[in-house]
Amino acid sequence: MQSALSSSIRNPERELGADLFGRTGRRVVLTEAGRALLPQARALPAGERSAREAVAAVAGLDSGRVATGTVQTLTCVDLPGELAAFHQRFPGIQVSVRDAPADGLTEALRAGELDLAYPAPDARGTAGRAVGARAWHEELVLITAPGHPLAGAGKARISDPAEEPFVDFRAGTGLETAVRRLTARCGLTRRTTCDVTQAGPLVDPVRAGTGVAFVPRPIGERAGLPCATVRQPDPGRTVVPAGRGSRPRNPAAGALLDHLVGRGRLRDAGPAAAGPRDDRRPPAG
Repeated sequence: MQSALSSSIRNPERELGADLFGRTGRRVVLTEAGRALLPQARALPAGERSAREAVAAVAGLDSGRVATGTVQTLTCVDLPGELAAFHQRFPGIQVSVRDAPADGLTEALRAGELDLAYPAPDARGTAGRAVGARAWHEELVLITAPGHPLAGAGKARISDPAEEPFVDFRAGTGLETAVRRLTARCGLTRRTTCDVTQAGPLVDPVRAGTGVAFVPRPIGERAGLPCATVRQPDPGRTVVPAGRGSRPRNPAAGALLDHLVGRGRLRDAGPAAAGPRDDRRPPAG
């Protein structure tokens, strides 16, 4: 016992390079260096307790932070509404949202700057690993200016706008990539007369008659533009939540993923969402 105590004293003395204790007869007293260390030594148990409490708060979802990203044209998730609902359930968790093109979200995930992201299209292959074991389909429609010959039809084939000028997102963005792959598969060569980086500047040139565009249906409907349902084939893009692993290691990110996916809060064109979870803690994984 005495040897163990002596060793526990000598180890910090060797690391600090100074004697902490001295002997006066049979008494053990603090040296000058020992008295200087005493306030910090007394604070160590409180610091350890605070650290344990902080970790417990994060694990228990009483606090924490989650960083998520989204492509601007995402329509299968009402992200602002769902984040408001998530905040009501977990008011201590701070959520950071980044709006960026799909390739930017990919790099942010790989760099560890984001916990979750909704890159599209083909997120399974381009942005880390799919999480949530779910995929959602967004219908793409052809939008035109009011009064355009294709506006009144209500339906269109991919080949119908073959002679039309197109308004597009800039090359390399998620929606442009989805449309380019779709039209190339169907043999349609687009003649792009205007390219943009924002959804607003995309619908305005279409409204003015600069060209037509393929967009997710909610974007066209919100803009009040004619939306032609495209057949042969039925177009769309797949959106998959992505992360750096099969399950977020950040408890706050796991809770947000469960909120969006497990509670069925995504506008899902596929299988029915899972039922609500009653517990506050995400499942281990």
